[in-house]
Amino acid sequence: MTIEMPTPAKPFRIGTRGSPLALAQANETRERLAHAHDLPFEAFQIVVIKTTGDKIIDRPLKEIGGKGLFTKEIEEAMLAGEIDIAVHSTKDMPVDQPEGLCLTCYLPREDVRDAFLSRATRHLADLPAGTRVGTSSLRRKAQLLNRRPDLEVVEFRGNVQTRLKKLDDGVAACTFLAMAGLNRLGMADIASSAIEPDEMLPAVAQGTIGIERREDDARAAAMLEAIHHGPTGQRLAAERAFLAALGGSCETPIAGLAEIDGGTLRLRGEILRTDGSESIADELTVPVEDGAAAGRDLAQTLLGRAGDGFFDWR
Repeated sequence: MTIEMPTPAKPFRIGTRGSPLALAQANETRERLAHAHDLPFEAFQIVVIKTTGDKIIDRPLKEIGGKGLFTKEIEEAMLAGEIDIAVHSTKDMPVDQPEGLCLTCYLPREDVRDAFLSRATRHLADLPAGTRVGTSSLRRKAQLLNRRPDLEVVEFRGNVQTRLKKLDDGVAACTFLAMAGLNRLGMADIASSAIEPDEMLPAVAQGTIGIERREDDARAAAMLEAIHHGPTGQRLAAERAFLAALGGSCETPIAGLAEIDGGTLRLRGEILRTDGSESIADELTVPVEDGAAAGRDLAQTLLGRAGDGFFDWR
């Protein structure tokens, strides 16, 4: 199929949030598309769209609607034809796309680990009892309280610079970010340490950039196919199937990680009570092509062990 290539006069429009990390991810997408199709960077236009999640930064996500707050306005712009594709941090995306949109392209996955940031100590395990820890992630909060119930957790939202200022102002003694985001911003050196998945399993899709398009846009499909990273897509098929089967959102503490070794996929999953009082974890190892089925199976295993009301607020 012959597709009409974009030009500087009629550029391919890339929708994104306006945070430094979101812009870094959009620029990475533009560079990959330009190189893959031998086009000038000017043939791609980055369109910044402010989302509800960006506008409301003083309240927990669970109080204002969850993950869709970082995607809704961008998806509406795409459905209206104002942009051609949308670049997202995949961990911020709901598992279901709006009718008419699809998620079929992932860039190569970055570091999946959580970053620990502290002015006082290099490692999470070294925190004294009673230390105030800042995070807006229910998953991180529940994992932290499950392992260290002697710590105090406070709400902590904002971009990297905002969170660093909150640390300097004494709002909390330490916090967490994703190593992937710090790497993409060239700020990996601000992390006191990286937390291995065996200590704190990351969020589903952490470290991945997902690119959304209209289902009926053949040109966008062809252009994105050239930059899609197959192994990342295989890992995300398992992780997002796991999340979907759990009914996961920003309101439920869920962690999951798929890793590939040759033709084998290892999927680890964890669900936690929202107060951290209980954690249920397990894993499956399957052929790579069975990843999505493994995600659904692992979710059912954990739900069966959890019983009714496991995610209820306490």
